Amino acid sequence: MAAPIDRMGLLLVILLPVLFSISHAVDRSNFKTCDKSAFCKRQRDVKPGQSPYRALLETLELSNTRLTLQLINDNNKVRLLLELYRLQGNMTRVKINELKPLKPRYEVPDVLVKDPPTEPLSVLDRDENGVVLSLGADSQRLIISARPFRLDIVDGPNVLLSINSRGLLVFEQLRLRKDTISHKITSTVGSMWDKIKNVFSSKSETDSEGGEDVEQNVAEKGEEEEEAKEEEDQPGMWEETFKSHSDGKPNGPTSISLDFSFPGVEHVYGIPEHADTLKLKSTEGGDPYRLYNLDVFQYELNNPMALYGAVPVLLSHTAERTMGIFWLNAAETWVDIGSSASVQGGSEKSQTDVRWISESGIIDVFVMLGPRPTDVFSQYASLTGTQSFPPLAALAYHQCRWNYNDQEDVKAVDDGFDEHDIPYDFIWLDIEHTDGKRYFTWDPLKFSQPREMLQNLMDKKRKMVTIVDPHIKVDSGYKIHKEISSKGFYIKNKDGGDYEGWCWPGNAGYPDFTKPEMRAWWASMFAYDQYEGSMENLYTWNDMNEPSVFNGPEVTMHKDAVHGAWEHRDVHNLYGFYVQMATAQGLIQRSGGVERPFVLTRAFFAGSQRYGAVWTGDNAAEWGHLKMSIPMCLSLGLVGISFCGADVGGFFKTPSPELLVRWYQAGAYQPFFRAHAHLDTPRREPWLFGPENTALIREAVRQRYTLLPYWYQLFYHAHRTGQPVMRPLWVEYPENAATFAIEDEFLLGKDLLVHPVTDEGSRGVTAYLPGDGEVWYDVHTYKKHQGNQNLYIPVTMNSIPVFQRGGSVISRKERVRRSSLCMQDDPYTLYVAVSAQGTAEGELYIDDGHTFNYEKQQFIHRRLTFAEGTLSSSNLSPDSQFSTASWIERVVFMGVTKPNTATLRTADGSESALEFEFDPSSELLSLRKPGVNAGAEWTIQLR
Repeated sequence: MAAPIDRMGLLLVILLPVLFSISHAVDRSNFKTCDKSAFCKRQRDVKPGQSPYRALLETLELSNTRLTLQLINDNNKVRLLLELYRLQGNMTRVKINELKPLKPRYEVPDVLVKDPPTEPLSVLDRDENGVVLSLGADSQRLIISARPFRLDIVDGPNVLLSINSRGLLVFEQLRLRKDTISHKITSTVGSMWDKIKNVFSSKSETDSEGGEDVEQNVAEKGEEEEEAKEEEDQPGMWEETFKSHSDGKPNGPTSISLDFSFPGVEHVYGIPEHADTLKLKSTEGGDPYRLYNLDVFQYELNNPMALYGAVPVLLSHTAERTMGIFWLNAAETWVDIGSSASVQGGSEKSQTDVRWISESGIIDVFVMLGPRPTDVFSQYASLTGTQSFPPLAALAYHQCRWNYNDQEDVKAVDDGFDEHDIPYDFIWLDIEHTDGKRYFTWDPLKFSQPREMLQNLMDKKRKMVTIVDPHIKVDSGYKIHKEISSKGFYIKNKDGGDYEGWCWPGNAGYPDFTKPEMRAWWASMFAYDQYEGSMENLYTWNDMNEPSVFNGPEVTMHKDAVHGAWEHRDVHNLYGFYVQMATAQGLIQRSGGVERPFVLTRAFFAGSQRYGAVWTGDNAAEWGHLKMSIPMCLSLGLVGISFCGADVGGFFKTPSPELLVRWYQAGAYQPFFRAHAHLDTPRREPWLFGPENTALIREAVRQRYTLLPYWYQLFYHAHRTGQPVMRPLWVEYPENAATFAIEDEFLLGKDLLVHPVTDEGSRGVTAYLPGDGEVWYDVHTYKKHQGNQNLYIPVTMNSIPVFQRGGSVISRKERVRRSSLCMQDDPYTLYVAVSAQGTAEGELYIDDGHTFNYEKQQFIHRRLTFAEGTLSSSNLSPDSQFSTASWIERVVFMGVTKPNTATLRTADGSESALEFEFDPSSELLSLRKPGVNAGAEWTIQLR
């Protein structure tokens, strides 16, 4: 049990987040630096040099799909087991564990979608110095060097990646604590001396050799005791204190470290979540990047501090190749990044060195060898899954604050959107909607008729999200607490009792979501007869699931809390992953497996993309936070989590009208589009800043709604292929070094380039338009611009610089209504941006927008192509069965000359002439009312 707190202490705990919120910056002293983290400091004190590990080649065993080999540390003679796998899709898996640990070490479950399929391994060469293995793809090989141990992956003459080349493999083996060893030694020595006395009293001096042997044994035991003493002398190995919190470590030191070097690489990305640049910075002379899910209030920018989520995936990129490292470990992890030089082919190249340090577990690394960015995304998706396919409405606009006061407030806000003609799909309720912070409940006074409230929203084809957090109020009268407690589903403290900490309800228990039984029970609580007042248009938000513990170390759970056989330190970064998993499963189950869920989570890990959306947490109403939302979401997209957004307007503080407008304009072009604000901030519904700003916000939101068909298509592809929705320019232009560090603009898919205005008082922005020989069209003016240039764009307050790539076709719905569902059967407008070669290509994807029926081939998927003056629609999925009432009401061509005629031909052979308008100054051709069904076969010929 957590130590009791008096009333004043409780008040301080509850007010702690509010106190933080009015401070100017996060209190860094509440969070560890590497120097304050004992295992990180120990590992970082190990400097590059010759590794003490060597490979024992005589232990090598090779099956069809796996190579095993023992490694020995010549300093302490501890042996490790190395496992190597060649995986399908040009990947290599490296696992290192103790050969004979005192007890099992934690290996992360549930993150991989399946056991990765393997391919045969073969030995190409072997001698006393090492082994060469074929990796199948072209001339790729894996070289194992024996003394010192080292792995190199090479392609022809080039080294792609070296492992342990800097000698930073460190594997702290499980051991007995010194006082335990001393006790055993003392007992053994005492027993030995008793035997000696007995022997000496009954035998002659001629038998003294036996006594000398015993004395030697005693001396050896004494040496063991001295060796154990030396181990314990290092700080923090068996217990560690941070501020007032003590962390007992019954398993002792268990940390691991391994270094990776990328010859010829200067740009690396990934390892979110950090409020930092897209390109990862060198950590030499500063703290490493930290991966440890934490509740950080008003986080700082340009800082490697840990935030709410952790995805241990890093990508390297050059003009020649993209690769990835997936470090499958859920414990606290630090990532050091540095640079050095390597020599290849007689010339010196820059090199990026990456060192991973984790507190416990094993080394389990997936090397994704690309070679293209799209290949790395596919490789990672094959391991951890793809982005879940959200309901279409979830891609629309969400309105939230902490908190809407009551049902009348919800109705007033809902009516306000209609009054001001601003569409929205979801309204959100934060923690105050519950009965005393008891989740799955409603405040009996303020939200006494939740079904009536939800029905009113449903009548307008709108939806609601309520917050359901994983800290459970300890209250014997609360059903959720009673059931979790009676089933033994709470996390335990080190003494075996239920772990309790302080969070929003006061004293709270924390369910052990690592248990499948707990997750199944949690999922069952979302059933309509369990979550009283819920309906099919109610969805869920999981917050505070790092987990947040106000009176815990670093505002989170004690590491020596217990999840069955494992300590919390082993599983910490998985907790939010499991909470979202169980919640998503609950929303699916309540509909009998028919409806797609929508779940937003704050904490996440590798694989979280399978369960819903994330956001960038408690940001602030500052221009810097608006800017940082771009690289933060780009970084998440690179590691599989496409459904990302930032609180529009900033959670903390009060945005100026200008900042709020610019944030709406940026948010309208980011995947998750939600406004949110802190309890203590003034209300900021879109119509509260004067009619001029209301009009600007309305226009930004309407732009989002017109593009919903394109957003939905992008998410369909992300779900099918693992390709990111919002992506850096270098993903589509991997050979163009000018794109490698760009983070103030981005691509949606490959066809829309967005450069939000993120500077106060800006009168212009400079956008880089990539692509030699390509053209880009301003989507507002239709003006054509050449690629491979920096384009200065004058801006006013209504400017959102967006460009469509020449050679693309994008579908829009331009009849914007109050919600996305109201637009379901509305017609499409096709925007055909013609390339310099006179061609264009795109797609149109349609399904019911909310069920899993698309998995049963119930969808429409059309290819739209334009070449030689003919635009045609062909079926990409002939086996699919779905119909739509939507039709094509307009086709807009950009970059064409005026035709004499425009003729529509349908599948039945009929032809009809189409009316059109042409603007020669912008080369814009607009065809009116083709009138064909969106799922039909047709062509339009320009002559």
